[in-house]
Amino acid sequence: MKKMKYIIGLLLVAFLIYGFVDKNYLLDENQQTTVSTGNKVPEIELPGVDGKIIKLSSLSGKMVLIDFWASWCGPCRAENKHVVEMYKNFKDTKFENGNGFTVYSISLDRPGQEAKWKKAIKDDGLIWNTHVLGNNKVANQYNVRYIPSSFLIDGDGNLVAAGLRGDALKQKLESLKK
Repeated sequence: MKKMKYIIGLLLVAFLIYGFVDKNYLLDENQQTTVSTGNKVPEIELPGVDGKIIKLSSLSGKMVLIDFWASWCGPCRAENKHVVEMYKNFKDTKFENGNGFTVYSISLDRPGQEAKWKKAIKDDGLIWNTHVLGNNKVANQYNVRYIPSSFLIDGDGNLVAAGLRGDALKQKLESLKK
């Protein structure tokens, strides 16, 4: 009897958790594209903080960290301090294939959460001006399965590395300096 109550309890918890998941926000594995090292990454065109579209290609010529995050994501917020440090340290650096470094920051905050997203940008000191509000389509294009997720691209828009966090990002950027 005790075992049956335990199983029913687990099923109830699983049902409750499933009920709180926003099914429209889950990633559709049938719409993925593969982003692979050495190849061009897909173009991204998303609305910025002011609602105007910011294209990833507008950063052509620079090393760019495409950073998927969200204001509600604790690990993302912790990683932001490292991303800010890398931006400050490398923004004017000449690389083998890129002049300067910047961040194309893609928030996966849900629609209607713009105020929380903008507050997180300010609170975390994200001082670059390329902050955009993302969606499942873009996350699928980049095969994002968790956040934070990052993709480092060179001045030609080719993927150099993915999943760099903390010291790994610093080491990679150092290795690509002219």
